[in-house]
Amino acid sequence: MYLLMAIVFILGYLAIALEHSIRIDKSAPALLIGVLCWTLLVSGADSILVEQAASHGDISHYINHQLAEHLSEISSILFFLLGAMTIVELIDSYGGFSIITDKIKTTHKVKLLWILSILTFFLSAALDNLTTSIVMAALLRKLIDDKKDLWFFAGIVVIAANAGGAWSPIGDVTTIMLWIGGQVSAQNIVLKLFLPSLVTLLVPLSIASFTLKGNVTRPKVLGDEQHQMTVNNFEKQLIFFLGVGSLLFVPVFKTVTHLPPFMGILLGLGVLWLVTEMLNQKKVDAKEKLSIVNVLTKIDVPSVLFFLGILLAVAALQTAGHLTQLASLLDTTFGNIYVINLFIGLLSSIVDNVPLVAGAMGMYSLDVYPADDLFWELLAYCAGTGGSALIIGSAAGVAIMGILKIDFIWYMKKISWLALIGYFSGALVFYLQAQLFS
Repeated sequence: MYLLMAIVFILGYLAIALEHSIRIDKSAPALLIGVLCWTLLVSGADSILVEQAASHGDISHYINHQLAEHLSEISSILFFLLGAMTIVELIDSYGGFSIITDKIKTTHKVKLLWILSILTFFLSAALDNLTTSIVMAALLRKLIDDKKDLWFFAGIVVIAANAGGAWSPIGDVTTIMLWIGGQVSAQNIVLKLFLPSLVTLLVPLSIASFTLKGNVTRPKVLGDEQHQMTVNNFEKQLIFFLGVGSLLFVPVFKTVTHLPPFMGILLGLGVLWLVTEMLNQKKVDAKEKLSIVNVLTKIDVPSVLFFLGILLAVAALQTAGHLTQLASLLDTTFGNIYVINLFIGLLSSIVDNVPLVAGAMGMYSLDVYPADDLFWELLAYCAGTGGSALIIGSAAGVAIMGILKIDFIWYMKKISWLALIGYFSGALVFYLQAQLFS
């Protein structure tokens, strides 16, 4: 059963990768492997989890306990995703993104790519890479009409979002984990990872600039004409700044209350819901179109279910001990912190980076590698940026893939090699920086 779990995961992963070839939506195999991995775990639990289950009385109770724990973490991510997507869709319904898109006058591909990439990089550090990718996906749809151009820009945005999240203590789930766990300090992670993360973006961005020619085609602005009929300028600006303010408030809310980020996003959504209801009380015709109830019907639920399935499958592998064994194998095989972390980063493009980092945190205590050690800093960089190598290798990639319907194989052909060049370039800068200041 232990081996069968890994086989099921790999087969499901292939079905996701070949979504467009086999013409089966990626959410279906994701949900199947999520459930099947846990089912196989239960079936083979007698041989896999005897030692772990000893402290919980029986194996069945232990597995249910583990599932509940993982589901708590997964649901917090899904609630955050739903809240952020709803806020972004609401801003879009009010035409709020025109405040930004109207200021971006250029249609030159290279200039536009640099503007959006740098904006994503710094916005990702202030918000987080998941929220930023959702916002940028909405902006891209307003700025670019051609599907291939849209996908290419979105692919670079994934690299930018993950690079921006890696150097901020609140930019990625893994950096938050390491920061809260005491492995890295906020000041140190910014100082040590800013330059490598910037290089991770600038190298593929520079290469991509040589491949782009001409101008992008802007979409027809039919939506804005509809907005002008029902939404005045004050309402548009109010919803935009209130929505963006709600997203920016999430890290502050988490720091002050120590509650999970999804609580902050739900607070912002609740405030926006109340405000929009008050704004639309006298708008009989437009009330339904502009209400959050209507906005919720536009949310891409299949993408959320896809996310659920993938995270459940990875949680099953983690519970069975696959990831811990892999970490131990890396330690005994390589022994070098640079090789181990680079491999973990690449692996995070296949398996979620959260359990990989959690496994590393469990494997190595602060006695082995003290706070702000090179190992933890490099782990934060690699786990944060390595996921860009595949479209489903990071939360940012999964979100953009779902919103813009990007093809997995297309991303591998067009973006993965750029992401890998950036990844290794940033790692080289980290190494040289460490040697220089050691």
